[in-house]
Amino acid sequence: MQGDVAKVKQHSKISIAKLICRAFLIFLGSAIFSVGLEIFLVPNKIIDGGVVGISIITSHLTGVPIGIFLVLFNLPFLYIGYKQIGKTFAISTLYAVAVMSLGTTLLHPVKALTFDPLLAAVFGGIILGVGVGLVIRSGGSLDGTEIMAILFSKKLPFSVGEVVMFFNLFILSSAGFVFGWDHAMYSLIAYYIAFKVIDITIEGFDESKSVWIISDNSREIGDAIIQRLGRGVTYLQGEGAFTGGNKLVIFCVINRLEEAKLKSIVEELDNSAFLAVGNIHDVKGGRFNKKDIH
Repeated sequence: MQGDVAKVKQHSKISIAKLICRAFLIFLGSAIFSVGLEIFLVPNKIIDGGVVGISIITSHLTGVPIGIFLVLFNLPFLYIGYKQIGKTFAISTLYAVAVMSLGTTLLHPVKALTFDPLLAAVFGGIILGVGVGLVIRSGGSLDGTEIMAILFSKKLPFSVGEVVMFFNLFILSSAGFVFGWDHAMYSLIAYYIAFKVIDITIEGFDESKSVWIISDNSREIGDAIIQRLGRGVTYLQGEGAFTGGNKLVIFCVINRLEEAKLKSIVEELDNSAFLAVGNIHDVKGGRFNKKDIH
């Protein structure tokens, strides 16, 4: 019992430095998002998906500042997030939404950087993606539709991603009736770019790859990977389903810049080897750092 209590205390304890770093990144991400919104998208009547898109449309129709709707429309989702995900997530999201709302209010009088809708969609989407990615990476959120999608996906035969896409297609289509279909198509471009940049911001450019190799020359290939690529390898015992023979399977993790060299090593030592490469979004522990190449 005492051990369980100690684990709970250890889990709940977050260093001040980590807390400050998280708060700064959420602030930075929310501020960047506000710039993309008010300096690029809103002046060009281009919207984003989710609560932000609804807020832009409602602000345009009512003349009320967008920052007010960003807070009001996110409040129900904050409560749901508190119940479904946890207190830390709800507080982080509330902080992010508050900074975003204040940022859009302060930046609203600032003149747009460009009135070319294509440039606004491209660069606005990039900036929005970076902002959202930083906030998500720090444990918060700027939009409540994902939380709603989680709840709907439990009751409907659709994934969270499919529910989010349905919501956003409905919202982006609404922009066609309010701002015109040209602006709706530009909004779709901005949304797609933001979606891709969010992944890059969260996962980073240095995406890792898992590699599985099955060969009769597994030892030679493993040694070559260690010596010529500087990566550690793990040997796993396998058995062929058709042949029933024992196989030595090589497993290792590399970055995407090393993929071509690894393939050339395998082809050089056994051009009939089975090679499978997959993407990994996060690597922790073990000995992933490169060794010296001899």
